[in-house]
Amino acid sequence: MKHTFPNFHNAQVLVVGDLMLDSFYYGTANRISPEAPVPVVNIERLEDLPGGAANVAMNIASLGASSSLSGIAGQDSAAETLQQKLNSVGVECAFHHSIITGTIIKQRVISNHQQLLRMDFETPFASDEWLSLKNLVKPLITQTAVMVLSDYGKGTLVEPQYWISLAKQHQVQVLVDPKGQDFTKYRGADVITPNMTEFEAVVGKVTSEADLIAKAQQLIEQLDINALLITRSEHGMSLIRKDHDEFHLPAIAKEIADVTGAGDTVISTLAATLAAGEDLEKAVTLANVAASIVVSKLGTATVSGPELQVEYERHQGSNNTDHSIAGVVTVEQLKLAVEQAKQRGEKVVFTNGCFDILHAGHVQYLQQARAQGDRLVLAINSDESVTKLKGQGRPINTASRRLAVLAGLESIDWVTCFEGDTPEALLREIQPDILVKGGDYDKKGVVGWEIVEGYGGEVKVMGMVENCSTTAIVNKINQNKSD
Repeated sequence: MKHTFPNFHNAQVLVVGDLMLDSFYYGTANRISPEAPVPVVNIERLEDLPGGAANVAMNIASLGASSSLSGIAGQDSAAETLQQKLNSVGVECAFHHSIITGTIIKQRVISNHQQLLRMDFETPFASDEWLSLKNLVKPLITQTAVMVLSDYGKGTLVEPQYWISLAKQHQVQVLVDPKGQDFTKYRGADVITPNMTEFEAVVGKVTSEADLIAKAQQLIEQLDINALLITRSEHGMSLIRKDHDEFHLPAIAKEIADVTGAGDTVISTLAATLAAGEDLEKAVTLANVAASIVVSKLGTATVSGPELQVEYERHQGSNNTDHSIAGVVTVEQLKLAVEQAKQRGEKVVFTNGCFDILHAGHVQYLQQARAQGDRLVLAINSDESVTKLKGQGRPINTASRRLAVLAGLESIDWVTCFEGDTPEALLREIQPDILVKGGDYDKKGVVGWEIVEGYGGEVKVMGMVENCSTTAIVNKINQNKSD
């Protein structure tokens, strides 16, 4: 069975909710304070990250979807930092800047991969400040497929019924990450995503799986919603819907580093997947995988689209038994693979060509290219591009066949197919350390040389094996046919 992956680039999600700035102070703690029985942390690094509803928007953008965000911030440096971080990943911000309260800040002190202390800086918003968001959100909702209400109980979503009604007017699905013990305020939403503690605070203690389902169905009926997705920590997730059997997914075993923001990752993946046109079960499956990734990271983390795709395919029966990307890859998978290789300190070599009929010259050339670094990326021309370059009747072998043959060569780590006449766009995206090309010209004759040298890479030209070419082979075959 082929497990398709959503096209997040076509997904548009709007987030409305409580904005926060998460600040992380990283350091070492090697002694106890003489003033009190507490560790002394020597701070070595500070990291500011969007939190709360802003983290949801960040997660959506990280997956590759279009993300817009509205909420209340202060008129302070924290708000400026928050907006700069969000804008840098393409999140469209529509903030109301309060003159009464400052931006909510949560500061965490971390040593040896453990949180030692959290300090919160927050003042309640005025009860009517959320009204300023109405005119900010209206232009955004006409461009979205899914709205997320990210409620942290800070006052932005004091009237969620307004947003639910607005979304319904525009045929926009509404997902709610709830807060508090009164879920009636979310009546009419499409999906509500409480964790087990939040769910039991509303319906009472759950004594069994059957009891959970019964209580969930009763709540669905009371609230006139389509579904509840209950996140259950080590017990996975349970999706309960009207007129459907329950859909339960076990937790994916991972070493947990930090659960901060895991709920944000779940609802953002759910929203982006639904906005990409997938069904709810597929969205929940991907959200479960995304949660397993983010809890293995420290701090308020996000999950990228390629990262999620690799992990999803692994858990859906991929043949990739060594748990790494290899062989034929998409451009998105290639970006992740190259990024990981660079993080390991490996030198990435890139070459490209048609490679229509594989011959001895190709094999020797690719071996030479591979010897220039630690990893070799081969990008082949699409069928349309080969026809433009070589004329009618070419390629002899389609792109899928060329990829399959080339992936079998030991010298090649990753092989992909690029659209367009040149690989320049791909070079800009993955930025290999070395660009290699075979021929008898100087480096300025290599397509993309200025791109590679522009970011500090290296360009090398290598000789080709004499009397070896695909064109010569094709001509000889045609001559033999004529004879």
